Order: sequence, then C-alpha cells, then structure tokens
Amino acid sequence: MTTPNRASGRLDRTNRPLTVALALASLTVLAPLYVTVSMAFKTSDQAVEGNAFALPAPLNPASFAEAWQLTRFPTAFAVSVATALITVALTLLLSSMAAYAIVRNWSHRLFRWSFFYLLAAMFLPFPVVALSQIQLTAMIGLDNPVGVGILHAMFQLSFSVLLYTAYLRSIPFELEESARIDGASTGQIFWRIILPLLGPMNATVGIFAFLVSWNDFMVPSLITADPSLQTLPVVQQLFQSEFGTDYNIAFASYLMAMAPTIVVYLLAQRWVISGVTQGAVKN
Repeated sequence: MTTPNRASGRLDRTNRPLTVALALASLTVLAPLYVTVSMAFKTSDQAVEGNAFALPAPLNPASFAEAWQLTRFPTAFAVSVATALITVALTLLLSSMAAYAIVRNWSHRLFRWSFFYLLAAMFLPFPVVALSQIQLTAMIGLDNPVGVGILHAMFQLSFSVLLYTAYLRSIPFELEESARIDGASTGQIFWRIILPLLGPMNATVGIFAFLVSWNDFMVPSLITADPSLQTLPVVQQLFQSEFGTDYNIAFASYLMAMAPTIVVYLLAQRWVISGVTQGAVKN
C-alpha cells in the first residue's frame, strides 16, 4: 500500500510544475478574452478613459446593436458562413480522396512523389502567389466569395492530406480486400467503407479548415472585388480604421464574430482530439 502512495506522491510532485505552467499559459488566452468581453459592455467614455481590466459599470449592451448596424453584420456573417462551408466541403472531399489514392498506391512512384509535392506546398505562403491568384480569379470570374472558398481549400490541401494519410494507414487493408472479393469497386469501397471510418479525422480537418477560412483576412481582402461581399475579418478591419476611437463597438463586433468559432470548436473538440491522437498513434 505504501508503494502506490509514494508513486502517487512522486507523480503529483512531477506534475505540479507542469500544472503551474499550463495555468500561466492559459492566462494568455483568458486575459485577452476577459478584456474583450469587458470592453464590449462598456460605454465609449469608459472604454477610452477607464482601465481595460475594470468591470463595466453599468453594463452597456448597446455596443452590440451599434456594431450590428455599422458593420452590416448579417450580410458579412452570411458571406463568411458561405465561404467557410465551401472551404470545408472542398477540403474534406479533395483531401480524403487524394490521401486515399496516395496511401493505397504508395508503392507507385507517381503517387509517392505527389505526396512529397503536396508537402512542399505547405512551405509556400500566399503572399508569394498573391498577384497571380488575383489575376487568375479575376480572369475566370471567381473574384468573389466562391473563389475565396476555393483558394482556402487549395491552401488547406497539403496539411489536410498529411493528416488523412496518417489516419488512413491505421485502417486495415483487409477490409477493402473483403469488399473487393464481394465485387465492390474502388469508388464503392471509398464511399461506403473508408469515408465512414474517417469520421474523427473528418471532424479534425473540418474544424481546421473552418477556422482558417473564418479568421482569414488577406485572401478575401485581395480576391473579392465587391466590397459588399466581404467577410467579417475584412469588414471589421474597415470598421476599426473608420471608427478607431469607439473601442467598445469594435470589441463588441469582435466578440460577435468570435462566438461561432468557439461554439463550433466546443461541439467538435471530442472528435478533433480523437482524430489527431488516432492518426498519430496507430501508424
């Protein structure tokens, strides 16, 4: 009985510094979040003259109504949602199919080098190809949220294929062999067997693609030609530059834009963690 106690005590002493470090690290997220919420409920005078960490007294929810009108929030929100949905759908479809082809044909040089080519694309930042993408999307009529969603999916392809390939290697090949014996084609095997088994990784890739698309500023600001079809990050940047002194309204708009990402992550975090751990461990 004493040995487990000593081991438990040793484990507690070992984990205590890590617990303290994690608690301090969490402050880097919680402190800005607290300031955002606090500033959003203050009046303009309180936001400019008061302490950022001071509680709002009294609460001023009118900042959200002003931010809603000044940023044309419903329109920008709808555009952001549409762009994110296009990004997630294309990322899930293209990445899963490409990864499946690469993993199941790894012995062929073409597929193996295709994987290395995709990995190399991870180190290609968007500003390097920004001018060519602007000209190309304008030429083919994709200088709009649809084009932005396509570009987001293309730039997510490399990382997503990397995640899918790690996870697909954990799926036994015997499942496919059994299906082929029963007469199933490659397409039927992928849609009816492989894709359902990719549930945790689909959630992982989907949430990453959603967050990248939702929070991106550079691609929509450069690609979308119509200012009325800009996403929330671009609208908020214009709003901040024009009404820079109304910090309470700015923070209220940030809080409204941040809420969907928090909700999506809270709903999908179990599948995200499951997908990452299974893809890393079961290789």
